[in-house]
Amino acid sequence: MTRKVADCRNTPSVSGCTLTISGEEEEVVRAAAEHAVSVHEHADSPELRQMIRESLQDEKAAV
Repeated sequence: MTRKVADCRNTPSVSGCTLTISGEEEEVVRAAAEHAVSVHEHADSPELRQMIRESLQDEKAAV
């Protein structure tokens, strides 16, 4: 199974957040949603989780 990555640097924010979260897709979506709510003051919603899911990238293997 390919690990997924959510990287705050890919989404402009006032705080300039640099957090990166990686893991299995559902873990990353859950953690990224919690982060978006607690740090970026978003409301948790199905729409937020869908936006996160669509922004995920495959983790690149270290060489």
